[in-house]
Amino acid sequence: MTETGFWTHPLVESAGYFSVVVMCLIVAMVIFEMVTKYNNWEQIKKGNLAVAMATGGKIFGVTNIFRFSIEQHNSLFEMVAWGLYGFTLLIFAYILFEFLTPKFKVDDEIERDNRSVGFISLTISVGLSFVIGASIQ
Repeated sequence: MTETGFWTHPLVESAGYFSVVVMCLIVAMVIFEMVTKYNNWEQIKKGNLAVAMATGGKIFGVTNIFRFSIEQHNSLFEMVAWGLYGFTLLIFAYILFEFLTPKFKVDDEIERDNRSVGFISLTISVGLSFVIGASIQ
């Protein structure tokens, strides 16, 4: 197999996309950890279902955006660039969600295991990931 043929083989391309998206997901989760007031993984370890739902929604949202990015772009660089742009929009949506709920603090409610707020956070992340993903051209 030629060098070009090896790198364009579907199995190699799939492994490459998978590896890069996992690395981007790790970076995204570190950024989300910095944005939230609570420690996601410590709260999940304690059994905080609201944090687990919110975190799961973020994981699904990020990976769903990258799914759309993989489908729409032919190069790894374009896929990463558009995926990170979509992730930035998802972060913005999270901040907007906090801003648009002046009656309570989203982070405080999720940290208190308010499952209703955790579920809404999950739904916003998942729902907007489809809108963001579809808009990636």
